[in-house]
Amino acid sequence: MAGRLEGKVALVTGIAGGQGRAAALLFAAEGATVVGADLDPEGAGETVRLGADAGGGLTGVAPVDLADPDRSARWVADAAEAHGQIDVLLNNASAARFAPITDLTLDDWHFTLRNELDLVFLVTRAAWPHLVASGGVVINTASVAAHRGNRTVSMLAHATTKGGLLAMTRQLAVEGGPHGVRAVSISPGVVETPATADLLSRPGVRDALVAEHLVPRIGTAQDVAELALFVASDAARHLTGTDIVLDGGASSY
Repeated sequence: MAGRLEGKVALVTGIAGGQGRAAALLFAAEGATVVGADLDPEGAGETVRLGADAGGGLTGVAPVDLADPDRSARWVADAAEAHGQIDVLLNNASAARFAPITDLTLDDWHFTLRNELDLVFLVTRAAWPHLVASGGVVINTASVAAHRGNRTVSMLAHATTKGGLLAMTRQLAVEGGPHGVRAVSISPGVVETPATADLLSRPGVRDALVAEHLVPRIGTAQDVAELALFVASDAARHLTGTDIVLDGGASSY
């Protein structure tokens, strides 16, 4: 039985762990030729090894700073040249700094904008002609922080960039529509990944977060990857210009 992404070429950013690793492995398992990128060569290499062990078509480039215009353009061009097409772009990579407005420095602000907005813009701009040629799909990993404030951790810069990502996604959908290009964002809530391990290990934090969920558990990277797989597949061919919140119901009341 053919996989849901059989014959498609997918670019996935941030494959060294967490949601990016889960998505890269799942996309490959579903038949896609996956080209990943990350700043972390060790983590990216492990993801590629896991993909090879599972028999999937998964390669990775690392270290690569995708917020650098030349590097991001080269990564996309090399993938397109190697495989002849690009059908799916999953913009997963990001990096943010967290502090309340009284402590957030201009450097923190610019670091977050660079690694959560500039990066997505640059990779998407480079991939756009190939996505137009294939009638492909852009999937942007946003965050529930774009929809609600947080009393536990100040996410001022992060919430701002992810809110911008929702607007970018809608505009990409408008510009891509005439060419058959779809654009969708996914807004996860708290997800158990290496990046959240410290937060979730603090006394009482996990229980407090689970208590906010209607589905009584913390989200997993696999949860996000499976939603991204659906969005990337032809089953979602009528889905564009929207954001999907995946937070176990925590923001619904």
